[in-house]
Amino acid sequence: MKELEQLQSWIDESHAIVFFGGAGVSTESGIPDFRSADGLYRQHYRYPPEVMLSHSFYEKHLEEFYNFYRDKMLYLDAQPNAAHKKLAELEQAGRVTAVVTQNIDGLHQKAGSKTVFELHGSVHRNYCQRCHKLYSAEFIRDSRGIPYCTCGGVVKPDVVLYEEGLDQKTLLGAVQAISRADMLIVGGTSLSVYPAAGLIQYFHGDRLVLINKSPTPFDRNAKLVICGSIGQIMEQIQIH
Repeated sequence: MKELEQLQSWIDESHAIVFFGGAGVSTESGIPDFRSADGLYRQHYRYPPEVMLSHSFYEKHLEEFYNFYRDKMLYLDAQPNAAHKKLAELEQAGRVTAVVTQNIDGLHQKAGSKTVFELHGSVHRNYCQRCHKLYSAEFIRDSRGIPYCTCGGVVKPDVVLYEEGLDQKTLLGAVQAISRADMLIVGGTSLSVYPAAGLIQYFHGDRLVLINKSPTPFDRNAKLVICGSIGQIMEQIQIH
């Protein structure tokens, strides 16, 4: 496969690789992408996922939000796949400088990656809206109805809901990492979610690689486009 040889060659020659990933990285660990399974959720819920994961829905229908969140957003038994593991190995080898992810499952850290910018937050961080005490994802999973802190405040997941802005510190870190990269690998994302997808414009190098199962709007801008499974492709990369 000529594309894989090119990818390997560039990785061998690069020392500041940034990986930008989306839902396709997590689906290979058994975490469904709710965008592609809209019909399934509508069989069980009165609203589409985009509505139930919005800030306004959280404010107005708190208990229903948490019922959906526990049922469809918490996959705490999921394990890192080949893509997560290879990226962690590449970081340890001094090739990858950062992972920028749209996913909230924490699997990059579970695989061993240290520098991870979670654009949409993480299910593993939850905080009391009153006293800011921190809680685990297991606490949310095991609670019933609305999860309350010992002080009586509501415990909210540190995830970015629709209508909410991205964390500025995380965003700045991602922008700086991408702007300093000598290679940007974009994988498992349709690049349709903004402002996250707009981060690619901060890459100034000439080694832009897109790995996805379907075409993206940025394919024409990439030096290398590989159609396929991000896990299967990254698994074949050797670290020299």
